[in-house]
Amino acid sequence: SSSGDPGSTKPVPSPEQEFDSLVKNVKSYLPEETISVIEKAYRYAAECHKDQKRQSGEPYITHPLAVANILTEIRIDLASIVAAILHDTVEDTAATLDEIKIEFGEEVANLVDGLTKISKIKFRSNQEKLAENFRKMILAMAKDIRVILVNLADRLHKMRTISCLLKANAT
Repeated sequence: SSSGDPGSTKPVPSPEQEFDSLVKNVKSYLPEETISVIEKAYRYAAECHKDQKRQSGEPYITHPLAVANILTEIRIDLASIVAAILHDTVEDTAATLDEIKIEFGEEVANLVDGLTKISKIKFRSNQEKLAENFRKMILAMAKDIRVILVNLADRLHKMRTISCLLKANAT
């Protein structure tokens, strides 16, 4: 069946394939020495998420790698790529912000912290609370727009893979 058919499914890349693709994309615009930092982030996140699966059944680590890959399309900087790979570690695993700061530096830790804070924003019906939540998001953007770029790539990957999740839930 052609890729335009609603019933067709694209094979989900393995974590290794997703990482290889990320390395290839990064090498097209960042210096060779950045690859070791990206590999360190991948190994760290893979270890943190090792027991987690996405709803579709694939290893969880494929998601943060895919988010990082999306960001290479806009030739984003190294810190943002590393933050994309690590974006769910503090929220969903035993990893701490202090560990991230020690292993990957303050800039990456600040990006991960911003992403963790955005994910915690809950929209309530109360208009005053809603205004406060928008204020928090605008402050996060003003502090570092890269936080919003990683967050948007995260949402984009989730939307691109929602059909896999729907199929998994239907079975």
